[in-house]
Amino acid sequence: MILQTNGISKSYSKKKNSRMITVLDSTDIELRAGELTVIVGRSGSGKTTLLNILAGLLRPSEGSVLYDGMDIYGCSDKELSAFRAEHTGYIPQSQSILHDLDVKNNILLPSALIGKDESANARLLMDELGIASLENSYPDELSGGELRRTAVARALINEPSFIFADEPTNDLDVKNSSLVFGLLKKKAEEGAAVIVVTHEQSAAEYADNVYQMESGRLRSL
Repeated sequence: MILQTNGISKSYSKKKNSRMITVLDSTDIELRAGELTVIVGRSGSGKTTLLNILAGLLRPSEGSVLYDGMDIYGCSDKELSAFRAEHTGYIPQSQSILHDLDVKNNILLPSALIGKDESANARLLMDELGIASLENSYPDELSGGELRRTAVARALINEPSFIFADEPTNDLDVKNSSLVFGLLKKKAEEGAAVIVVTHEQSAAEYADNVYQMESGRLRSL
């Protein structure tokens, strides 16, 4: 499966004077199975906006996002939600773990929502991320880094074809940052298309493709 964009952009209107603010200029990018793509740039450069458009979370002002030729923003909301649940995994920048579920059930939530039993995969991911001993722990018992690794496992539980990661190593030390980037690289080698937006320059070491985002403009490095 290939993800391609055609001239996607995103602009917002400031209510006071109706002036349009462009946060993402006309952008073309292609993501292929088996490749890890890294986009680096400062906060506010447009990285997260681009990621959210690619992941089907934010409709572009102009342009199209094509998965094997299918324009996802031409789908109904129900169709898009079903597509995302089956084909994509998303690691958000902010904490999004459900506080009334333990670690294991937080990880299993995406698979439960589509009626799959991924218990064995959950165990494997917890082992790989060093959180297996925490499977029965609740979020208020975890450190920021443990919450982050739980979110990574949850995004990967359904073996998605496309993995979107927004600053996936926030709250992590050097050792666990390497562990997470290594796991994302492994998923790419197993056939997923992985895209990471980050301010960490070291992420480029794991990448097949590297881009710089600056003031809403994307360029290849």
